[in-house]
Amino acid sequence: MSARDGGRLGGWRGDAIDLGAVALLLLVPVIGFAPTFDGPQYLIPALAGLVLGLGIAWTGATRRWSVLLLAAAAVGVYFVLGGALALPHTAIGGVIPTIDTLRQLAAGVVTSWKSLLTSIAPVAAADGHLIVPLLLSLAFATLAGSLALRVVPAAWTLVPAAALLVLQIALGTAQPAAPFVQAAVFAVVAVAWLALRTALAPQRSAVATAESAQADGGRSSVVRRVVSGAVVLAIAAGAGAVSLALAPANETRYVLREVIIPPFDIREYPSPLQSFRLYVRDFDEDALFTVRGLPSGARLRLATMDAYSGVVYDVADSSSDFTPIRSNMAQGAPGEAARLTVEVGGYEGVWVPAAGAVRSLAFDGDRGESLRRSAYYNADTGTAVVRDGLREGDRYTADVVIPPTSADEALADDDFADVDLPRPVDVPGDVAELAADAVAEARTPIEKARALTSFLSEGGFFSHGLEGEVPSRAGHGSQRIASLLGAEQMVGDDEQYAVAMALMARELGIPARVVLGFHPGEDETAENPYVVTGDDVHAWVEIAFEDAGWVAFDPTPPEDQQPNDQTTRPKSAPKPQVLQPPPPPQEPVELPPLVPDDRKADEDAEPEDGALGLILLVGGAGVSVLLLLLAPFVVIGAVKAARRRRRRAAERAADRISGGWDELRDRAVDYRAYPLDGASAGGTRSEEAAVLVATLEDARVTDLAARADAGVFGPGEPDPEFVAAFWSEVDALVDGMGEKATFWSRLRARLSLRSLRRRTGSSWIRRLRAAAADRRKDG
Repeated sequence: MSARDGGRLGGWRGDAIDLGAVALLLLVPVIGFAPTFDGPQYLIPALAGLVLGLGIAWTGATRRWSVLLLAAAAVGVYFVLGGALALPHTAIGGVIPTIDTLRQLAAGVVTSWKSLLTSIAPVAAADGHLIVPLLLSLAFATLAGSLALRVVPAAWTLVPAAALLVLQIALGTAQPAAPFVQAAVFAVVAVAWLALRTALAPQRSAVATAESAQADGGRSSVVRRVVSGAVVLAIAAGAGAVSLALAPANETRYVLREVIIPPFDIREYPSPLQSFRLYVRDFDEDALFTVRGLPSGARLRLATMDAYSGVVYDVADSSSDFTPIRSNMAQGAPGEAARLTVEVGGYEGVWVPAAGAVRSLAFDGDRGESLRRSAYYNADTGTAVVRDGLREGDRYTADVVIPPTSADEALADDDFADVDLPRPVDVPGDVAELAADAVAEARTPIEKARALTSFLSEGGFFSHGLEGEVPSRAGHGSQRIASLLGAEQMVGDDEQYAVAMALMARELGIPARVVLGFHPGEDETAENPYVVTGDDVHAWVEIAFEDAGWVAFDPTPPEDQQPNDQTTRPKSAPKPQVLQPPPPPQEPVELPPLVPDDRKADEDAEPEDGALGLILLVGGAGVSVLLLLLAPFVVIGAVKAARRRRRRAAERAADRISGGWDELRDRAVDYRAYPLDGASAGGTRSEEAAVLVATLEDARVTDLAARADAGVFGPGEPDPEFVAAFWSEVDALVDGMGEKATFWSRLRARLSLRSLRRRTGSSWIRRLRAAAADRRKDG
């Protein structure tokens, strides 16, 4: 290997071995990102960044680029090709970057980390998250490839490879992809590559004067190294397999997103079903919001309730899996795709009206960004919430999938689904008996569901209890449902009938839940805007079937189905009733405001805890990016510092003297005061000193070379005082070089890789001379 080859194995085969090993090491964390993304699309920017980074590293090593040139090349490739790889929807033809592409790429260096960590995995590629795998693979491939081709020892390459693996774990999910496979592949590749480099090093660095016997010994040494490496790999693989077998089955790891994304607690908000009468009483003619694009026959869902406490029907804790919105929600939902545009009028509240299964939700207007950050969606119940609350003037677009309507004939052979729902609490005693009587003649699941619907819709009467209507109390607590089902004439509206049917179904083991939403009129179509008023509010029941999914049922009697008189009478022959304890008093529940409140609630509001977390997140992301950019400089400085310590603390005093001279020459190489290649390569210290005197213009170098030869080749070992004085003179000469250089020259010298390239000529000649000196001393 020539001096020009630096720390490389030599030739295109050696470069292929080094770069291939680096590629395999970095593929481990790249594959580990699989659970974080919603598909294999992330592999395109990740693998492209890996290839481009290794290409930059090889070009830089071949052309001897400095660290600054390497960094500039990586930055240029990122901005030129980043649009096509990570943001194709912003580029012209998906390839040529636009101003918006460059802006997003520049901002993504800082913001992409926060965006990835604050999105629930698996994240969507269309949300700009592909910047992260591109940036990481490009940066770490450039750094690791440069270290593999330039720095000795090559083990320094494992530092950025391991750092990328740690970053992938921190930015990933709590459930790893294949931890044992990742660890095994990383360990095997690292050990095999370093063993191969060690085995090939004597063959490529042997001098021309080597004896044939020494060559035979080198071959046997290679065999021993290969066998030893195979044994080490076998032991490592066996230990990994045993540890995997003994590891807990349900063990998860801690990742950053588990800390940054606080759990959303739906219990902070009262059940929207409690506001049913408020809509029909105070907002019956007010335009709450306007919807465009709603397919004919589709329903607008405000919220889904699946837990009954005896006081209120609310969202269960077990089903409140509300996650921040993203662009790949409700994947695989069957039905008709539609795009809804909603403009909020008089409506105010945290519940977001939508239809079907929501795939994406985009907010517009002045509050669009704040609404997006505070928006959550529950894919299981189809309910969306915004913490900041909707108000007049807000606009949003929802890409939804409207599920197909299943006829009773299609549900004839469809059984009820096995859905985990919380058990209702404090259900009135007559509910189970009435439910059993209602479905006594039903045989199939759909017949049972229709029997419950008919029992209420045909046997009851409709009334909101407003002025001029038949009295009908609001609410849906246990006492209200008992009075509805126990009266001679059942009188109520959607709120009572939907809850009554859901409780009757649950008592029969049928999976049912209550939905609050809005029904468009028969004259509303997708072409005409649907102006929603309080008079359009409805509540209905959804029952889960195995094949059809959740099917809607309307147990409320028609509005024109009125009782025969204005009073309800007790049943003529009531059954003997067992004295029941009085129901617990219902605490008044404050309804969510639908109109502006004059109370100064915001004046005493304390800042949310999330503000501090967001500040820490942005600061941490900035520090992480800064550390990533400074990583090459830190690694180079650490390598040079370790080299100096190794020379200064050599076991033999003569080696410490020789190391001091090597330190002076290498620092001069970094300052470009000594040619890396030339006539002086492989020369004596006197010849090297002559070159240094001419460039440094300091005659002390000649005296220092003579003292170095005396300490190395002279009789006996130099005493510690001689070594300390020699190193002090070396440090003084190095400081002199720095004082004469400009700031940029000093910076270039600190970041230079020139002195890290191995010069075989002088090193092997010096080793032969040192061996000869040892033989003379011995005898």
